[in-house]
Amino acid sequence: MKTIGILGGMSAASTQIYYRELCNRTRQILGGLHSPELLIRSLDFARIEALQVSGKWEEAGEILNTEAKALERANADFIVLATNTMHKLAEQMMHGVSIPLLHIADATASRIKLEGLHSPGLMATAFTMEQSFYTDRLVAAGVTAIIPETRDRSETHRIIYEELCCDVVTKQSEEAYVAIAQRLVDRGADCLILGCTEVGMLLNQENVSVPVFDTTLIHCDVAIAMALDDQVPS
Repeated sequence: MKTIGILGGMSAASTQIYYRELCNRTRQILGGLHSPELLIRSLDFARIEALQVSGKWEEAGEILNTEAKALERANADFIVLATNTMHKLAEQMMHGVSIPLLHIADATASRIKLEGLHSPGLMATAFTMEQSFYTDRLVAAGVTAIIPETRDRSETHRIIYEELCCDVVTKQSEEAYVAIAQRLVDRGADCLILGCTEVGMLLNQENVSVPVFDTTLIHCDVAIAMALDDQVPS
């Protein structure tokens, strides 16, 4: 079993989902008392969020690079960055790091293409929806995202930072997200990417009318496949 290095805390809410799902998937595959070999470095998200808002991305990248090197020194076999938005800094984060990064956008795009779909709606932080670091990665894999309109982007972002990152889940916000997702479908989305690791706290296949791709769960699936590639029962 390979050791998964998780760089999380961005937010803590989603990192808890990663831990739970990685444990569940390992137990489902191997049975018994099995659980994954993990190293978790959880950052203070208030510090990272302040750098995001002030546009100090390079400084944030330096922090992630330091932590990625720490995970490597601790003998992680590969790294899972437990956040979509901070993949903006993936290249800087992995500078001088020899173990691989399992990129969340690559894992998601591969799953979408496997299902024969190609025009996902994307609900995420404003950084992920409005900047090209994520959507360009999808395009390179043959997937073209449909982005919410301005007002819907603003509301999606607000709910993530003011509520979901603080473990606050409300019916009102669920209804708002369902409506935003439906407007993406109405504009031609053939599926939906839950492109922030917290969005799955409100949306899932039961309340969205097209196939849903939860990036957190997909990331966990691929991470466990990598970690157990020599232990999966035939």
